[in-house]
Amino acid sequence: MLLSCGDALIDFLPAKSADVRDALVPVVGGSCLNVAIGIARLGAPAGFVGGISTDLFGRIIVDHAGVRSHGRRGAALRLLRRRHGRPGMTYRQGSIPFAEADAIHFGSTTLADVRAAGQTLALVEDARGATTISFDPNCRPDLIDDKAEYVRRMDRFAACADIVRLSDSDFAFLNGESDPAGKAKALFAAGTVLFVITRGARCAWAWHRHEGMIEVSAPPVEVVDTVGAGDSFQAALLFALRAMNRIGAGPLTRISAAELRRALTFAAACAAVTCSRPGADPPRLSEVGAAVAALTG
Repeated sequence: MLLSCGDALIDFLPAKSADVRDALVPVVGGSCLNVAIGIARLGAPAGFVGGISTDLFGRIIVDHAGVRSHGRRGAALRLLRRRHGRPGMTYRQGSIPFAEADAIHFGSTTLADVRAAGQTLALVEDARGATTISFDPNCRPDLIDDKAEYVRRMDRFAACADIVRLSDSDFAFLNGESDPAGKAKALFAAGTVLFVITRGARCAWAWHRHEGMIEVSAPPVEVVDTVGAGDSFQAALLFALRAMNRIGAGPLTRISAAELRRALTFAAACAAVTCSRPGADPPRLSEVGAAVAALTG
C-alpha cells in the first residue's frame, strides 16, 4: 500500500447562505489525508496514519474518507485518534509494518508542532531503508513561531526522504533566492533521489539523481480553486511510480527519464482536475482515463 502520515482537518470555504448572507462551509482537508484519498480514488491501496478528533468534525472526516478507524486490518485508511487535544499523531516503534508499504508520505501542518514533528521523525527514521519515503513540507507560515528552527527541521526531514516535493512558494519560504538546481544537488548528496518543484499553471520542475532535470507543462484548465492541487499532484505521482514498479526499497534510482516524464505528466493532469472544482477534491480513476493510458504507454 501507499501510506500517508500527518494531518487531517476541516477547511472552511467561503459561501453564501440561502438568504445571501456570507457563510463558511466545512470541507474535509489536511494535506496528508488528501494524499491518501487521492491515491485511493485512483485505485491503489492507500493508508492514513494521523490524528482524528472524536468530535463532530472528526466524524465528518471519517465519513468523508469512507473508512473504518483505529487501524483495523483491511481498512482503506488507518486512523489513529488524537489524545489530550494535541495535534498530530502518537507513534510507537514497530507499530507500522514499513516493509509492507510501497511508500510512506509525510509533511504539512503536523510538522509545525514540535511534539508531532518529533513523533514523525521517529517514524521516518524507522522507515528508512525499508520503503520509499516521500516528503512535502507544505509550509504554513502563520503556524510557525521560529522560522530559523523550522527551516532546520524541514532540512532534516528532507535529508531523510527519497522524494522531496515543494511548491514554488514553499521553496521560496524555505530557501529564499537559492538556486533550485543547487538545492537538488545538496539533497542528492544527503540521499534524496527525486526533487520536484511544482509551479502552478506554469510547469513542474524535477531533478533526478541520475537522469538530470525534467520539465513538464501543466495542462490548461479553467481554475475554480487551487486548494488541494499539490496534494493531488503528490498522490498521482506516487500512484504513477507504483504503477511503474519504481518505488519500494530502491527501484526509484533506476527510473528512466521517459518514465519519469510520464509520471510527472500524469500528476500534473490530476492536479488540473482538482483545480477545476472547489475544495480539495482529487480525481477518481474514471475521470483521468486518458492520462492513465498515456502513463502506462
